Amino acid sequence: FEADLRQADLHGASLGGISLSRANLARANLSGAYLFQTNLSGAELRGANLRQANLSKADLTKASLVGAQLAGANLCEALLFTADVREANLRQANLRGAGLGCALLNDANLQGADLDGAGLAGSNLTRSNLNGASLRRVNLYGANLTEVRLAGADLSGANLDGACLYKADLRGATLIGAVLAGANLGGAKLDRANLRKADLSTANLDGASLCDALLPEADLCGAQLKLASLCAAELRGAQLRLADLRLADLSRAKLDGADLSGAILEEATLAAANLSQATLLGANLNRAQLAGTVLPDGSKKRAFTNLKKFTG
Repeated sequence: FEADLRQADLHGASLGGISLSRANLARANLSGAYLFQTNLSGAELRGANLRQANLSKADLTKASLVGAQLAGANLCEALLFTADVREANLRQANLRGAGLGCALLNDANLQGADLDGAGLAGSNLTRSNLNGASLRRVNLYGANLTEVRLAGADLSGANLDGACLYKADLRGATLIGAVLAGANLGGAKLDRANLRKADLSTANLDGASLCDALLPEADLCGAQLKLASLCAAELRGAQLRLADLRLADLSRAKLDGADLSGAILEEATLAAANLSQATLLGANLNRAQLAGTVLPDGSKKRAFTNLKKFTG
C-alpha cells in the first residue's frame, strides 16, 4: 500500500480531490470526512468508519470496503467498479448514479438507500438488504440478486435483463416498466408487487408467489410459471402467449383481455378467474379447474374441464 493510515482518526477531515490510491485505511475513522473526487482506487478501507462522509464522485475502483460503515454517506456518482463492499452498512446512503459494475455487495445493508440511475451490471448482491430502497432506472443487467431483500423497493424502469433473483423477496415492490426478460425469479416472493407493463418475457417464475400482484399489460410471453401462485393477480391485457402455467394457481385472477394463445394451463386452477374477452386459441386446458370461471364469451364454467386445446 502507498500510505499506511490504519486506524487513523480522520474524523471530519477535508481530503477532497487528493490521491489516496492504494492507501491502507483499514478501520480508520473517516466519519463526516470530505472526500469529494478523492482518488481511493485500490484502497484498503476494510472496517473503516465512513458514516455521513462525502464521497461524491470519489474513485473507489477496486477498493476494499468489506464491513465498512457507510450509513448516510454521500456516494453520488462515485466509481465503485469491481469494489468489494461485502457486509458493508450502506443504510440510507446516497448512491445516485454511482458506478457499481461487477462490484461485490453480498450481505450488504442497503436498506432505504438511494440508487436511482446507478450502474450495477454484473454485480453480486446475494442476500443483501435493499428493503425500501430506491432503484429507479438502475442497470442490474446480469446481476446476481439471489435471496436479496427488496420488499417495498422502487425498481421502476430498472433493467434486470438476465438477472438472477432466485428466491428474492420483492413483496410490495414497484417494478413498473421494469425489464426482467430472461430473468430467474424462481421461488421469488412478488405478492402485491406492481409489475404494470413490465417485460417478463421468457423469465423463469417457477414456484414464484404473485398473489394480488399488479401485472396489467405485462409481457409474460414464453415465461415459465409452473406451480406459480397468481391468486387474485391483476393480469388485464397481459401477454401470456406460450407461457407455461402448469399447476399454477390463478384462482380469482383478473385475466380479462389477456392473450393466452398457446399457453399451457394443464392442471392449473382458474376457479373464479375472469377470462372475459381473453384469447385462448391453442391453449392447453387439460384437467384445468374452471369452477366459477368467467370464460371469454362471458359464460361461467361450473366444473372441471377435460379440454386439451381451446379452439374458441
